[in-house]
Amino acid sequence: MKIAMIFDNALQSRLFTKKALDELAAMGELCINQGDPSLENVKATIKDADIAITSWGNSFMTEEILNECPNLKLIVHAAGSVKPVVTDELWERGVRVCASTKPLGIGVAETALGFTISACKSFYNLNDTIHAGGFGGRKEVRELYEITVGVVSAGFVGRHYIKLLQNFGVEVLLYDPFVTDQQAKEMGCTKAELAELLEKSDVVSLHAPSIPETNHMINADTLKLMKKDAILINTSRGSVIDEKALYEHMAAGNLKYACLDVFDPEPLKPENPLRTLKNVIMTPHIAGLANNGQLRIGAHAVEEIQRFINGQPMDCEVKKEMLSRMA
Repeated sequence: MKIAMIFDNALQSRLFTKKALDELAAMGELCINQGDPSLENVKATIKDADIAITSWGNSFMTEEILNECPNLKLIVHAAGSVKPVVTDELWERGVRVCASTKPLGIGVAETALGFTISACKSFYNLNDTIHAGGFGGRKEVRELYEITVGVVSAGFVGRHYIKLLQNFGVEVLLYDPFVTDQQAKEMGCTKAELAELLEKSDVVSLHAPSIPETNHMINADTLKLMKKDAILINTSRGSVIDEKALYEHMAAGNLKYACLDVFDPEPLKPENPLRTLKNVIMTPHIAGLANNGQLRIGAHAVEEIQRFINGQPMDCEVKKEMLSRMA
């Protein structure tokens, strides 16, 4: 068994601990790209590999690359979306693919929960009040109790966010056309249409992928459906929100907060008017995993390879037919 780590060598220590590398080496021959993910480096590293580990910076697995490893059985993508690496040639050769959805999703869901708690507690306004010399504002605070939280999309992130919400006394509504009423019930939530969810929710957390069907799903019309004091959270993709419409809605004093970790385009342009609004809370796309959290990706990659070798189902396997509704 040859395992080839074909991504940029500079990423290695960010994603894999020494323990994780030792575990990979114990499974067979471990070949590590010692440079950048250029075509020649990738071809040299992946030659005769049974399993390849890709990450940020890797490009499509073309026929030219795949011809170097005719026995390739599995691609483990130690990064976000698999779309930058998968190809028709890969699927046609029967190579299986798994993503890092689970470790990345944990971080995103936890960030969404952090926004939920901090916005409901009004940390942002209270902080400004105290810095300005005051010490009031208790009436602004809402507990995560007897309120409604709307979740848009139940991919792994949305599901994990819903799981975290089970620790609080809240009602959870879910909009996801691919989830049945029974599946929603088993997760601890209730299915709803998007309009109903927006109208009833005190907090709306977006976890939808960036696909044509979700482009600007939050727009001038849908924003008008939300409660005036509701909280909108987006840790999914910037394209899900029409930022011009959001700016106009928030500048008019609607919504308590919009908490945004993603934007369209990124990085956020200096002249973007959302920067001028105090009721828009922004972080620079750090919800997934940052710094030490990225080591979860390497640990997960090792676990997925172990499951594959042992003939067990992988947690985050991606099949070709799934791509149309994935980020």
